[in-house]
Amino acid sequence: MYVWSLALPTDRIFPALRKIILYLVLSRLTFLIIMSDKDEIQRALAVFPPSSARTAVILGSGLGRFADRLNGATKLEAGSVPHWPVPAVEGHAGEIVFGSLSGAPLIVLEGRVHFYEGHSMRSLAFPIRVLAAAGIKNLILTNAAGGINPDLRAGDIMLVTDHLNLMFTNPLIGPPFGTGERFPDMSQCYHPVLQQKAREAAAARGIELKEGVLAVTTGPCYETSAEVKMIRILGGDAVCMSTVPEVVTAVQLDLRTAALSCITNAATGISPGPLNHAEVKKTAGEMERRLGGLLEELIIKIDSES
Repeated sequence: MYVWSLALPTDRIFPALRKIILYLVLSRLTFLIIMSDKDEIQRALAVFPPSSARTAVILGSGLGRFADRLNGATKLEAGSVPHWPVPAVEGHAGEIVFGSLSGAPLIVLEGRVHFYEGHSMRSLAFPIRVLAAAGIKNLILTNAAGGINPDLRAGDIMLVTDHLNLMFTNPLIGPPFGTGERFPDMSQCYHPVLQQKAREAAAARGIELKEGVLAVTTGPCYETSAEVKMIRILGGDAVCMSTVPEVVTAVQLDLRTAALSCITNAATGISPGPLNHAEVKKTAGEMERRLGGLLEELIIKIDSES
């Protein structure tokens, strides 16, 4: 009598089963994350007032008073919007302002959150995703930046033509979001049409507009002299601690973007003294009137397209 036995190659089956189970778990987690993102965006939109705005502005350090120009303004505290990250840095009010400027509907973010505050890249991307879902098509970003190019002086406004991401991370890492391009092209991340309108707006207001490449680092410490030299060799003209994650997110969502850097100080090794945030805020505050005029003219020119 023969006893038949089934000899299972367990050394092959168990690893294969582990891979299948891991794949199923990761697929489920990816699905849950994507659905969670969509749910969070809808909950944020639910508290937004009605708006026909197609353009939004994000204001950097010390530049928040631009929102005072809006007519019929309605303000939301960032903390009152579900899942909206709340700024904790001085000079960033953390308000979302809905109104109009010279007849153009507009949404203005007074301040932003930064990676160095401990927020995830997903949190930095969240406001941009909500704005896109609200119907925004044009995103204008401002920031305070340190000048690296010797042609830049404190008080200059620089139109960003390209950037260097030295944060060594990216807001698109993780499960793909929505229907946007998974591998977005960044060759024109700062939209040429908006760049030209910014040049025309500056000329109309008699404002000298410099142009250059913006480098971004994580912060919160300012760069060392060696790092500043490296950035200059790589082609950077100015350096900041924001903006680029928002631009990358906006491009993935097919928004047109433009960015303006307020050169508030010379970078380390170029500046004659140590750097501090008070100096940055002070210079940015002194630039508000010129920057505000430039933004207003740019928004008028964008609105005239429709």
